[in-house]
Amino acid sequence: MALVTIEKLTEAEIEKRGIRSWPVWTKEVSTFDWQYDEREQCLFLEGEVTVSTPEGDYRIKAGDFVTFAAGFACVWKVTVPVRKHYNFG
Repeated sequence: MALVTIEKLTEAEIEKRGIRSWPVWTKEVSTFDWQYDEREQCLFLEGEVTVSTPEGDYRIKAGDFVTFAAGFACVWKVTVPVRKHYNFG
């Protein structure tokens, strides 16, 4: 199973999954370590981030729907302030 999956969803898919009702998380430009205790799915509304791992980097930007696997460890480098809907589990 992939540790990170980046997709583009249609507005119909976003509506069907109820993503717009998920909580919103924001973060200013910063760099920090992060580990996912459980799976997270999120829809980036604004911003850009590079998620770095020893295996390589993932570039994520507004419009991306991202799934992070449980147990995934990385470094987030927020280069443009982020606003995203998120859901754990």
